[in-house]
Amino acid sequence: MAEERYFVTGALGCIGAWVVRNLVREGAPTTIFDLGGDTQRLRLVMDDDELERVRLVQGDIADLAAVERAVAESGATHLIHLAALQVPFCKADPSLGARVNVVGTVNMFEAAKRAGVRRLVYASSVAVYGRSEEYGDAPLDDAAPQSPRTHYGVYKQANEGTARVYWLDDGISSIGLRPYTVYGPGRDQGLTSGPTRAMVAAAVGRPFQIGISGRQGLQYADDAARICVAAARAPFEGAGVFNLRGSVVSVEEIIAAIEAAAPEARGLISFAGAPLPFPEELADAGLRGAIGAVPDTPLADGVAQSIAIFRQAIAAGRLDPARYLG
Repeated sequence: MAEERYFVTGALGCIGAWVVRNLVREGAPTTIFDLGGDTQRLRLVMDDDELERVRLVQGDIADLAAVERAVAESGATHLIHLAALQVPFCKADPSLGARVNVVGTVNMFEAAKRAGVRRLVYASSVAVYGRSEEYGDAPLDDAAPQSPRTHYGVYKQANEGTARVYWLDDGISSIGLRPYTVYGPGRDQGLTSGPTRAMVAAAVGRPFQIGISGRQGLQYADDAARICVAAARAPFEGAGVFNLRGSVVSVEEIIAAIEAAAPEARGLISFAGAPLPFPEELADAGLRGAIGAVPDTPLADGVAQSIAIFRQAIAAGRLDPARYLG
């Protein structure tokens, strides 16, 4: 079997860093493409020897020529596209958000076509759906009606359409993944980073208030990353888009898991604010049908592993808690 070679965009982000960690530990040659050069999230989950085995190419995902050149030079057999601006950044600058999130995704499909790579995995989002009151109480199926309420959600919806057209016109297969709330080392931005930031607070014995309430799908970053890699390897044909379910838990349960992993933080973590507007629970039967077994770390284990990583990184001087706690 020919050697697998991976090209990963957005590898300086949370899920991307974990994707790279998994690939490097498997010995898979990996090229990462990102406009920035801050490798802090990678250094949080990888050691220096592992990082030396990664090839970093700096470039703009909105620049087709740069993307095409980087993909071709990497000799990639598998593409994992995670580069995106999050909800607040898209709201603050919709034009930039569209260039990165929409044009960037078109560029990745176009680069795949021109390089002869016939399969691509990309990140969509639960943000393509509407508010919870628009749906019933049953877990939300992949084919549920979409009604995004943010620029970010609209851009992700557009990307799902782009993927479908590249399958119909060019035969490029793709799997889009719709995560809900991802937690774990590297998750330091956005409203849904609250659970992870609370874990950092617990690791250093500081009070912290999570800014949301209610129940949500919570997925360990390593699980999300391993799903990306499994999707890239799956013999899937078509343009599929699948929900990621994770552990469907309340904020109270998240706090209980944090206190179990860090008993000295008992009473330090609180919460306030409205629930997330999306349906509480997503169905993931479609994903399991497409890729087989889905990694699913129990909440207690994922929280304990996260706090352990944070403690080790802080003790080694590789993480400033202020990055998470302000």
